[in-house]
Amino acid sequence: MITLENWRERMTEDMRLHDLRGRTIGAYTLAVRLFPERLEKAPQDATEEDVRKYVLHLRDERLQAPSSINIAVCALRFFFARTMQREYDVFDLMRVTKPRTLPAVLSRAEVRQLLTVVRHPVRRLALTTIYAQGLRLGEGLALQAGQIESSRSVVMVRNGKGGKDRAIPLPAPLLQRLRRYWKEERPASSERLLFVGAEGAAIHETTLQKTFTAACSEVKLERHATIHTLRHSYATHLVEAGISLRTVQDILGHSSLRTTEVYMHVTLPGRERVQAVVDHLMRDL
Repeated sequence: MITLENWRERMTEDMRLHDLRGRTIGAYTLAVRLFPERLEKAPQDATEEDVRKYVLHLRDERLQAPSSINIAVCALRFFFARTMQREYDVFDLMRVTKPRTLPAVLSRAEVRQLLTVVRHPVRRLALTTIYAQGLRLGEGLALQAGQIESSRSVVMVRNGKGGKDRAIPLPAPLLQRLRRYWKEERPASSERLLFVGAEGAAIHETTLQKTFTAACSEVKLERHATIHTLRHSYATHLVEAGISLRTVQDILGHSSLRTTEVYMHVTLPGRERVQAVVDHLMRDL
C-alpha cells in the first residue's frame, strides 16, 4: 500500500523535474499535506468529490484569502494530474479571483527619511540598494560583487523570479556608495555576497524586514509598508518621471505588462494634471 510519505517523496521529485522553484515546492508540499489530514484518509483514496468539498471548505468555512486558495488548488491539481496521473474535471471549474488592490507607495521624501534612520551601515545600504534597483528582498540579499558591471552601469540580477536574468540600470550615486562600502567594509564572504551579517553569513530576510519595520515606527509612518513597498515605490517613481511601462516591466522582471500597469493607478503627475484640468473647466461654477 502506498503511504502518504511515499507520495510526498514522489511529488517532490515530480516538482523538481518540472523545475518548480524552492518556495513553490514548499507551498505545494504543505497544501497537499493538509488535504489528507482534513479528509482523514490516504491520498490515493481521495475522490474528485473530496477535492471539491475541500476547496469549498477553504473558501466558505476557513475563509482563506484568494491567494491561499489558489495555492491549494494549484498544488492539488499538480498532485493528482502529475503525480497520481488522475484527471479531475473539477479543476476546470475552479476559479479564484484575486481583488486588484493598489500597492502602498512611498514618496521620494518618505523613502529617504526611512533610509536615514537605519543606523546599521550594512542594512542601510542593503535597503538603499533594494530601493535604487527595484529589487525583490531575496534578490537584494543574494547580490554578489560580480553582478555589478560598472563599465556598463548595470546590475545583472541572476536567476530572479521565474528563473529569469535581467539587467537593471545602476545609478552613479549608488555605485559610488557601493565602491566605498566595498573598500572600507569589505564583507568577509566566501560567496562574495555584497551584504553579509555576523561571521560572513548572508543577512536573513527576517532581520532586514525587522530593521525596516523599526524604521517605519521611528519615523511614525502612518500606513503599513514592507520592504517590498520600496520596489513598488521605485516603479512608481520611474513612471512618474516619464519612463515607459514597457521599460519598467523589463527592469522589474514582470512576465506580463498587465502586472506593471498597476503603477499607472498610483502615479501622482497624472492625477495632478487631471486636477488642474477639472479646476479650469469648473472655475465658473
